[in-house]
Amino acid sequence: MNRKIIIGSRGSKLAMLYAEKAKDKIVKTTDFSEEDLVIKKIPTKGDEFQDVRLSEVGGKGLFSSNIENELQDKNIDVAVHALKDMPALETKGLKTNSFLERNDPREILITVNKKKLSELKKNSIIGTSSFRREYQIKKIRSDLECKLIRGNVDTRIKKLKDGMYDAIILSYAGIKFLNFDDEISEIFSPEQLIPSAGQGIIALQCREGDDEIISVLKKINHNETFMRAHVERDILKVLGGDCETAVGAHSIIKDDKIIVEAELFSLDGTKRFYEKKTGKAEDFSQIGRELGQILKTKSNNSYKR
Repeated sequence: MNRKIIIGSRGSKLAMLYAEKAKDKIVKTTDFSEEDLVIKKIPTKGDEFQDVRLSEVGGKGLFSSNIENELQDKNIDVAVHALKDMPALETKGLKTNSFLERNDPREILITVNKKKLSELKKNSIIGTSSFRREYQIKKIRSDLECKLIRGNVDTRIKKLKDGMYDAIILSYAGIKFLNFDDEISEIFSPEQLIPSAGQGIIALQCREGDDEIISVLKKINHNETFMRAHVERDILKVLGGDCETAVGAHSIIKDDKIIVEAELFSLDGTKRFYEKKTGKAEDFSQIGRELGQILKTKSNNSYKR
């Protein structure tokens, strides 16, 4: 290839770190030099709307659609996404089949005074923009209040310290990348709070038929993460959910086995549907679809408007 590879990414501090990680991986794994790769910041609608739920202004696609448009228009060659922010169904003409090694998928709690969830006072206000996190917290502490919070990680921490919230819940992966580990009050195991499908995974997307780029991305794909990404995303595809769907999915691979657990909440959060499956790692896609179907049947579509 005798042209530069242009990598497109959201312009947030965290997203740019993800893009840099992808660039470094390509440089270390292929014959391309740093000078051969360029990172392009792309504004997204998800970053424009900071005071409302994503579901009210278009859903998860708000973080990816502008970047995908740039990819389709051939203004960039590779799109870097946080997988959990991507819609479950692939955009026509594009291909998301390469993933960097998964970062820690767990959830964390940050409070002003390092109190754990169990130590918070009754009616304390928890900041989250996720229905899943809200319903999960209410299952543990029904006496807490959840209030919408949006913005980048540092913005959310500032809002907490300004007294707008008593605690906030964030993903561990983002906190680690930004070196905010010292702020953490509590780390939840995946059994306590099942993360969002694909949480902690950096996904690399390109155009279908762009064989040169597909070949590059194949070389940097992390196979275990590939299987975990697909099994969790296949659950979402079966459910056909959107931003308002409160669903968590998490998988691990041990030896040649894949263990997947997922939970789905009814639209109002009062009912929880849970399922766990174990099978051969090579059957990851089938297992994801089966688990999604079981949850769909159990819930009788009570998770949809």
